[in-house]
Amino acid sequence: MIPRYQTPEMAELWSELEKFRRWAEVERLALLAWERLGKVPEGTAVVLEAALRKRPLDAEFVARVSERERLTRHDVAAFVDVLGEWSRSEVVRRYLHYGLTSSDVVDTAQNWRTRDALALVLLALENLLKTLKGLALRYKDLPTIGRTHGVHAEPTSFGLKFAGFYAAFERDRARLKRAQEAIAVAKLSGAVGSYAMIPPEIEAYVAERLGLAVDPVTTQVTPRDRHAEVFAALATLGANLERAAVELRHLARTEVLEVEEAFAPGQKGSSAMPHKKNPVGLENVSGLSRLLRSNLLAALENVALWHERDISHSSVERVILPDSTTLAHYLVNRLTSILKRLVVHEANVRKNLERTHGLPFSQRVLSTLVEKGMARNEAYRLVQGAAMRSWQEGRPFLETLREAGVPLSDSELSRLFDPAFYLRHTDEIYWRLGLL
Repeated sequence: MIPRYQTPEMAELWSELEKFRRWAEVERLALLAWERLGKVPEGTAVVLEAALRKRPLDAEFVARVSERERLTRHDVAAFVDVLGEWSRSEVVRRYLHYGLTSSDVVDTAQNWRTRDALALVLLALENLLKTLKGLALRYKDLPTIGRTHGVHAEPTSFGLKFAGFYAAFERDRARLKRAQEAIAVAKLSGAVGSYAMIPPEIEAYVAERLGLAVDPVTTQVTPRDRHAEVFAALATLGANLERAAVELRHLARTEVLEVEEAFAPGQKGSSAMPHKKNPVGLENVSGLSRLLRSNLLAALENVALWHERDISHSSVERVILPDSTTLAHYLVNRLTSILKRLVVHEANVRKNLERTHGLPFSQRVLSTLVEKGMARNEAYRLVQGAAMRSWQEGRPFLETLREAGVPLSDSELSRLFDPAFYLRHTDEIYWRLGLL
């Protein structure tokens, strides 16, 4: 787990104390369910609940479980022992963990925690989407140069960059919600998933009380493809976070300088070079997103377990579940913070559009010549020749087109160099995204 990147909410959610609190709640609900079937004395769960209300689980409880685990070499067995003692009730000690296997408690509580961790990520994502919508609308009508292969291509809308990110994160939101639904299942089916020692009614009751679904078929554990779906959604979110970061990092290069990260008073960009203002936040987003993607591989490796279960997945998940949800939450919040304070140099956006002397309008000239009746290959050779002269000599493309004998009047040619032409369908794209 990476404490530096945790919000208080996420830190508490993945703490040892919260883990034990949720284990205790699964145990309490299981006792209630057994009582309903008449297998456990009525009131046993109430005794446990009262004991926990009078003496809530705390740091002392965590320490005692840790101490007991050194003897039992088994975390759940140690937890059950200490919880029974903590309750100070013989009936609770007798029936606690009745009919359950460790994974019934661990997987149900872990799936519950993962659902809630994804809820925090989704909440942060709402803020990011709101911020991107604002940027998309603010710069909708600002023409900019589009780039393919890193080379100037055709004009586009500067706001459309943010609209594209908005659409990607909307898809991430949908993926995360599906993953949240996939992981939100209870698992109380016994040692090999056959309900031999614990009837399905127990699982159904606990699931309902926790707001979880019942997994139709399990082994001793929840099938790990559900977890892989969570990590796939988080990995894709990371890829889109880096997509946005890489684009903005390029736009922040000195030679481009269309955007900059906000630079705080007293901030230093370099220990050696006082002039430096670096896109360190965006680089942080790029770097940490790689961990989200790499953790997906570990989650996929966890899917294939021996027979009804082995334990090879457990140690991995103790690292990657808190790490990936914590990092995703942090990165979404980090990118949102950067975007809220992003400096956009509109003058440089316009300057870069004009940097290549009108060459980005070549396709419109080509298409117009074809519409006028010229064969495409002939028109292409004519426009390309004029474009290459403009590029090599640093002269306006309009001039080299006229010198090449393009059969268009000056007024016809000039109209073809209007950037607004390339933004005429921007509103339609925004309408489709629900941004207008």
